[in-house]
Amino acid sequence: MTDKILKTIDASFPLKGLDCGEFCTLKASGMKFSLFCYEAQGLGHVSLMKATGFFGLMKMDTLIITPYSKDMPLLSYDRVNAMGNDTLIIEVYDTTVNKCDLTALGEVKNKYSTLAKKDPGEHWYDSIKLEQSVCNKGKVKKDSKLFDSFSLSYMQEYIKLCQGASEVDSKQKKLKNELYSEGLLENGGPATDAFVKALGKEKTQKVFRSILFGTDRY
Repeated sequence: MTDKILKTIDASFPLKGLDCGEFCTLKASGMKFSLFCYEAQGLGHVSLMKATGFFGLMKMDTLIITPYSKDMPLLSYDRVNAMGNDTLIIEVYDTTVNKCDLTALGEVKNKYSTLAKKDPGEHWYDSIKLEQSVCNKGKVKKDSKLFDSFSLSYMQEYIKLCQGASEVDSKQKKLKNELYSEGLLENGGPATDAFVKALGKEKTQKVFRSILFGTDRY
């Protein structure tokens, strides 16, 4: 699925691969991670993290779009397949300098409203998580194809909105993006804590700032 999402981004904002250095592959909490990051020309930073673990019984993909040139919300896509279950989480965060109209994303969400939902729980970032975010959980055999269709439709609409979004000063946008990226480092969470345990705080900061969100590149 992430290949199709990357193609969708690349068609409108050409992707240029960036060097992940020593962090191309990582191991944490019994999982093996492969990391990739790109400059999306005219948009900002894109990262992809693919993880496998527990003898192949668990697979996880995380794709993050962090806009710097366009005044759009930061987007995080997570997909987890484990023990026959398929979990889809797409979250958009209020990291814009000026408010933008995300009605189109809400319409895609409503189109797939019959899909089984998952309670995302409470998190420190709830105050900046936008209502167009989605969280679904189903079965691989029954729901994965619909989850794929939902994901691609959502991402296509997001990229369309990015195309029409106003341009913004990258330094201003960086400060907004850091509300989320630096907040993860400060407040922790399952993935953040696992990285800190495996890599230490300093290297985890480098992974977040250079690879996942690109905040030290702008």
